[in-house]
Amino acid sequence: MTRKPFAIVIAALLAGCGAVPKEGPQVAQVRPTALGLSIATPSVSARWWDDFGDPQLGTLIDMGLAGNPNLEGALARLRAAQAQIAVQHAGQLPQVTADAGLQVERFSENYIIPPPYGGATYSVPSLAANLSWDLDLFGRQRARVAQARASALAAQYDADAARLTISTAIAQTYAGLVQANRQIAIADNFVSTRQQALGYVRSRIKHQLASNYDARTAETLLAEAQQAKVRAERQRDLMIHALAALVGRGADFYPQIATPTLSLDALPAVPAELPADLLGRRPDLLAGQARIDAAVSGRAVAKADFMPNVNITALASLASLGLGSFFTAGSVQPAAGAAIHLPIFEGGRLKAQYRGATADLDSAVADYNGSVIEAVKASADAITSVRSVDADLAAQQRVVHGLRETVRLDQVRTSTGLGSKLDAIDSGFRLLEAEQQLADVQASALTNRIKLIAALGGGFDARTAVASTQKGSGL
Repeated sequence: MTRKPFAIVIAALLAGCGAVPKEGPQVAQVRPTALGLSIATPSVSARWWDDFGDPQLGTLIDMGLAGNPNLEGALARLRAAQAQIAVQHAGQLPQVTADAGLQVERFSENYIIPPPYGGATYSVPSLAANLSWDLDLFGRQRARVAQARASALAAQYDADAARLTISTAIAQTYAGLVQANRQIAIADNFVSTRQQALGYVRSRIKHQLASNYDARTAETLLAEAQQAKVRAERQRDLMIHALAALVGRGADFYPQIATPTLSLDALPAVPAELPADLLGRRPDLLAGQARIDAAVSGRAVAKADFMPNVNITALASLASLGLGSFFTAGSVQPAAGAAIHLPIFEGGRLKAQYRGATADLDSAVADYNGSVIEAVKASADAITSVRSVDADLAAQQRVVHGLRETVRLDQVRTSTGLGSKLDAIDSGFRLLEAEQQLADVQASALTNRIKLIAALGGGFDARTAVASTQKGSGL
């Protein structure tokens, strides 16, 4: 006879497991090797911006990571997710509560309590301590804790993604400031050279060797040079304003941004491959993986809901009629027991929840796969842009080198009386324009490197780029 109730309980527990749907995930997680990624293991620096050799850039990025409002919002979401871990973890622990009450009640003399209590009014105090403990035999609470931890990890990676976005945005804006300052210097040379040309033309007009048409042309060219300087100065000011906003400062910060020491003439080398573990460092991909883990745990919670729920309960209370005997041994009411909840018929709710959790897992995997493919594309596009701009830069450098040699030869010809000063001025104009284009291409090359850093999740080791080049492209 003693085994029969136990057998009934076991049978009831097993019956609660029978209705779990036989449905699995339908979306498979993409693997790096399936996308043609290499398996190199490069070492990278967390402070990739230090490789640019400009202390002010590092200071600005540090300030941006400390005070940007977008990052502060991401960190607030992280704190909320971490708090949820503690909430779910509390469900694994015994729950103890206390309740106290006092009411004044008149008992009916026509009910179950006879006189002298019936028909009289008494104070009815109560004091109870309750213990409840979910044994979590089927791992429901453990799955909820795992889900909360994975969600918090995803929030942590979201914050890392915000840091990466802020740091690369500051670096790109700083590159724009470097470009603007270079263009201002070039425009100054334009203005100086064209002022000399205008003076030379006016001198020729006095000697009737040139016409007013030549003067108007020289004046127009001078105005274009002055306009180029104005535009470059405007661009410099806009970059300063943007940098101040990115680091969370206002107009009072503008004068504190000094002329950058970052050089456009020495650009860092880039890797020739797309290593899988560089892309694997991307915070958005790590967040996607964490959300897959959270969805897996969420599916485990939905599965555990089909299982019985066993709780241990205990109660210790004091109750009496009147306050005089409240704290006596006779007022003690202890109780203890266990409760089992069996999901016998839920109207299809549990099955729908399980199917929904499975669909959430498929959705998380699909989002991750899409992010991986987009990351590969972004990285490939960035590397292509870097190589293309580098080829353009090499060609532009040859143009500038050739024009510099032309200017030198024109100056020699002019000094020996074999050439015209107008020819020297004209070649000087062409050189200055070529240098202006060179500054634009150099700034584009730097910006594309920063975009590659963002695409790879935060930098690459330029020192291994030469060695990587010998291995060929990873795409």
